[in-house]
Amino acid sequence: MQSQWNDDTAKQTVEAYGAEGVNEDIALRVYTTRLIGRDPLLVLHGGGNTSVKTRATDDLGQEHEVIAVKGSGADMADMEPWGLPAVKLEPLRQMRALDALSDEAMVNLQRLNLLDASAPNPSVETLLHAFLPHKFVDHTHAAAVLALVDQPDGEALAREVYDGRMGIVPNIAPGFGLAKAAAQVFEEKPDVEGLILHKHGIFTFGETAREAYERMIEMVSLAESRLRQGRPVVFPAAQIASSLETAAEIAPILRGACAIKKDTAEPIRFIAELRTGPEILDYVNGAELTSYSQRGVVTPDHIIRTKNKPLVVPAPEAGQLDDFAQAVKSAVDTFIGDYDAYFARENAAVGDTKTKLDPMPRVILVPGVGLFGLGRTAKDAAIAGDLAENTIRVVTDAEAIGRYDPLPEADLFALEYWSLEQAKLKGQVAKPLTGQIAVVTGAGAIGAATAKALAGDGAAVAVLDIDGEAAKKAAAEVKGLGLPCDVTKAEQVARAFAAVCERFGGVDILVSNAGAAWQGRIGDVSDETLRKSFELNFFAHQTVAREAVRIMLKQDTGGVLLFNISKQAVNPGQNFGPYGLPKAATMLLMRQYALDYGAEGIRSNGVNADRIRSGLLTDEMIAARSKARGLSEADYMSGNLLHAEVTADDVAQAFLGLAKARKTTGHVETVDGGNIAAALR
Repeated sequence: MQSQWNDDTAKQTVEAYGAEGVNEDIALRVYTTRLIGRDPLLVLHGGGNTSVKTRATDDLGQEHEVIAVKGSGADMADMEPWGLPAVKLEPLRQMRALDALSDEAMVNLQRLNLLDASAPNPSVETLLHAFLPHKFVDHTHAAAVLALVDQPDGEALAREVYDGRMGIVPNIAPGFGLAKAAAQVFEEKPDVEGLILHKHGIFTFGETAREAYERMIEMVSLAESRLRQGRPVVFPAAQIASSLETAAEIAPILRGACAIKKDTAEPIRFIAELRTGPEILDYVNGAELTSYSQRGVVTPDHIIRTKNKPLVVPAPEAGQLDDFAQAVKSAVDTFIGDYDAYFARENAAVGDTKTKLDPMPRVILVPGVGLFGLGRTAKDAAIAGDLAENTIRVVTDAEAIGRYDPLPEADLFALEYWSLEQAKLKGQVAKPLTGQIAVVTGAGAIGAATAKALAGDGAAVAVLDIDGEAAKKAAAEVKGLGLPCDVTKAEQVARAFAAVCERFGGVDILVSNAGAAWQGRIGDVSDETLRKSFELNFFAHQTVAREAVRIMLKQDTGGVLLFNISKQAVNPGQNFGPYGLPKAATMLLMRQYALDYGAEGIRSNGVNADRIRSGLLTDEMIAARSKARGLSEADYMSGNLLHAEVTADDVAQAFLGLAKARKTTGHVETVDGGNIAAALR
């Protein structure tokens, strides 16, 4: 591990924040906090915390000695001054004289002493920072340090590695008790450069931001050096079938098995993101995977994101998907039963005061394939995946030099159900489509607007378009996945849907929107033109729908197919037959899917829109169609009962409404401002 400190960058940071009225202490605290937060070997996803003791003035003009400490909700990787709420220091130090202090009282006292009442809650480890005398204090969950301390003799190993340079703090749950114990360890040997928290992490400190940061780098490097003395082959491999199913084929099975199904409501679904690579495969292919993977999280900080243990399923032998699906269902049932028993056992020990969280896994290990991170959103799934990869790194290093041995179940239960940890997740609000995965074909005006509408209601979205850059641009707007795909080519469709399954885990909503308009008098149009239109405006809808249904059936959680049909299907326009004929066939295709797959909970609906400015209805086409009807362009675009132009956003809202209409199938939603000639009934 190398220091990333740069004098010029540090100076620029101080100058930039100084121009905003931020003092040098805070500016340098922000700078080194970012250096730490951007190294995944030190912290991940909100873990760790930093502080600086400085002076600040309140609204009355009175100056106070304060501790500016990482606040709840702030991420060290992107730290800003607002993420370091200032708390009056002396009242915090006085708390040390107390014999006991509840978590709720601790949080209340910290908030009472904030200089800014609107600031976020200070870190749950604020008192530990405050009880130490140093100006700058850094805390991380460094992977190398965890590999040292997550051992049966972790404290002795830490003493060996640090040779008196670091104080060793026994395992105590975060909060007031840990803060007092850490301060006592420091005072017994005040020349130490930091503290090792057994089975938890590391603190370093100094009188300057650089000193505290570079001590962190040095101490973690010492741990890394010790780990390099471990065995080169850590996990002897198990016997695995030579031919396996792909991750894309098994992801929908895994995701479907972990969905929480309800009799009368939409299933609670999870996004599942694949992670794989040599280190991951060495781990999941190990003969003793069911031993070392089930011992618990590497640091208590991870448990709210990953639960204490991952789900382990068998290797998916090629050609045996039905057997694999059954094995996965059995494994999930066992996992749920074990979690329920764990909760009942530990909840009884604390007086039955806790409310059980959902019992579903957040990490799935698949021999021969890799791992999947699960979460209610794509972000949560990625976080679970990142933490799972970090766990693999720590466990591998720990097993290389000894035996991975984290905290016991009771201690981890206390952290999983600790109100101050759960508070980190309180801001997450489930939207109507949270946990669902949508695929939108066509990245034009309607496709982009639909992707935005679906994402706005919580869906993870993939956008497919023959123009890969257009797909990526539309997807980037919603933090989704953009893929190049010619929907008239079955092999490209299969490849794109496989990529969606690897990234998100499956498909719940298909918006089959891609299309193009060919014109011509039907008796004059060439067979080539007509066939080309049918390929895109009919057969491509069938190709993507068939692939989506195949995935939905594996998931066994239902789903919805949505087709962009067009008013041309029921109210054809003159010289527009090459476009209208395949659209009429697509309307019947939509209804056939409703008939054939309704029993599996798969709904099928369509939208008949008219005169939407898009890549299909271009300015040139608008001019031509309005001329053909003897109208101005404005009158042509608003030529409906409402005398209003219909937009891509209007169509997107129709698709969104149908995506949420759980009891509607075989339906065509008309979005045209009112056209009696195009009314279905």
